Amino acid sequence: MTTINMLIWVGIGGALGAMARFSLATAIFKWVGKAYPYGTLSVNLIGSFAIGMAYIWLVEKELGGDAQRHLIMVGFLGAFTTFSTFSLESLTLLQQGRTLAFLSYIALSLIGCMLATALGMILTKQLV
Repeated sequence: MTTINMLIWVGIGGALGAMARFSLATAIFKWVGKAYPYGTLSVNLIGSFAIGMAYIWLVEKELGGDAQRHLIMVGFLGAFTTFSTFSLESLTLLQQGRTLAFLSYIALSLIGCMLATALGMILTKQLV
């Protein structure tokens, strides 16, 4: 499969995943309100469950080709929620017996991303 074909599949999946994320999160927020981020939490849980299923079907069992992996796992689920990729990568490290890498990846991802977000907010407020 050529790089351009991979990009097309990722792009199609990404567009669909982003629309699905927006639609589902919006529907949940309308249903239960925004006092707690239920919409985002739901998307992350559903996406993580789905990438677990997709990994078994498409990677371990090889029940699809490159196009399906790029469309579903990278494109759709990548845009639906990057938390699903984070979860899969974390569990893969754990399954490989790389406990220190597993723990450091979780800690650096969660704390590092929150700090990066805070820094981005602080710097932008100073510029605006």
